[in-house]
Amino acid sequence: MTSTTAPTPSIDGAALLDEVEAFHRRFNVFPTEHAYTAVALWDAHAHLIDALDGTARIAFLSPEPGSGKSRALEIIETLTPRAATTVNASANALFRLVAADAGTPTLLFDEIDTVFGPKAGGNEEVRGFLNSGYRRGAKSLRCVGEGSDQKAGWFDSFCAVAMAGLGSLPDTILTRSVIIRMRKKAPNEKCEPYRRRVHEKQGHILRDRLAEWTATIHDQIADAWPEMPEGVTDRPADVWEPLLAVADAAGGHWPKRARAACTALIKAASQGDEASLGVRLLTDLRDKVFCGSDRMPTAAILEVLLNLDDAPWADLSDDGQSIKPLTARALSKLLSQYVRPDNSPIKPRGIRVGSGTPKGYYAEDLADAWNRYCPPHPEKSATSATAATSQVNEGESVAEAPSESRHMSAETDTRQLRIAG
Repeated sequence: MTSTTAPTPSIDGAALLDEVEAFHRRFNVFPTEHAYTAVALWDAHAHLIDALDGTARIAFLSPEPGSGKSRALEIIETLTPRAATTVNASANALFRLVAADAGTPTLLFDEIDTVFGPKAGGNEEVRGFLNSGYRRGAKSLRCVGEGSDQKAGWFDSFCAVAMAGLGSLPDTILTRSVIIRMRKKAPNEKCEPYRRRVHEKQGHILRDRLAEWTATIHDQIADAWPEMPEGVTDRPADVWEPLLAVADAAGGHWPKRARAACTALIKAASQGDEASLGVRLLTDLRDKVFCGSDRMPTAAILEVLLNLDDAPWADLSDDGQSIKPLTARALSKLLSQYVRPDNSPIKPRGIRVGSGTPKGYYAEDLADAWNRYCPPHPEKSATSATAATSQVNEGESVAEAPSESRHMSAETDTRQLRIAG
């Protein structure tokens, strides 16, 4: 009689992710339902790092302390493989941690604002580590050895990284991250107090079950090409691909929830004021300054920008300490990062208006940058339509300019642009 071994029962991935999410809900108060979805998928993806070509960074950020960022990392620490928590580390130490024989770590970086804040000096090497390590195969060249016996060696930086800190992060890191904007708990928001001696063991049980399940879907994840939500391309698609692959492998309600979270969190990240000052400037110029006009004097542009509510232009920080309003020189410097359709930098040009030729900008010079970098144009409104009227001379309109400069729209003509000075 031949003995047979009972087949190993299959693991319900969707139910397991539900349990991981529920564990977070016990101790974390996240700002949206989508955040719980993203964090649970991120925990699982950390177990699959060897099957992935890319990894999503996850960043818990808030404007004030006491918003639950560090607690989020504590719970993630119990659920992910080879978790290594640090508050400060050199780039060399990070490279050696990833290269260690113990296996690829899950790096948890608390108080990340102390690394990239205004007093941190940039930390370009750590930034380089975080930027490069979201893709498999990224390596950095370092000297290894003792004393004068130094040899060049390549160090891998590919690993899962979760970060927590105050304020924001460099743009290059934000674009590689799922961003969770944390906030203080409201009086009606409650969660269990976390006690490491008790709850860490419970988290480790879930961690081990995640490891068991992800081992069964390793090959499936390695070959996966998850379908992206409409409009999700380029870097956002790179970030969310591993999380959507995990959701598809789990099945149940997770594929639908994952794509809803993907769309919502990408949209929320794109609306953050600090994501890109340049893009914010381009968008304000298009929607609140030019408003269909084909050219505007610099003085008129500055007047509109400096009077916008909820905009950064009246109180820019020029050195991390002093606060100054946007000037013509700073405006030119910001716009020179972008190029005109002929691939030359955007620069102010003379604008012929009546008998004067003030410096200003042409919509045709900005058109290519608007098309490439700005979010879709909102419904047209009258916002700031008359904000530039202080730059208009009584009875002198742009329509009086010579024919070669007579391209302004009827809307601008009615503003009667005045020439400053």
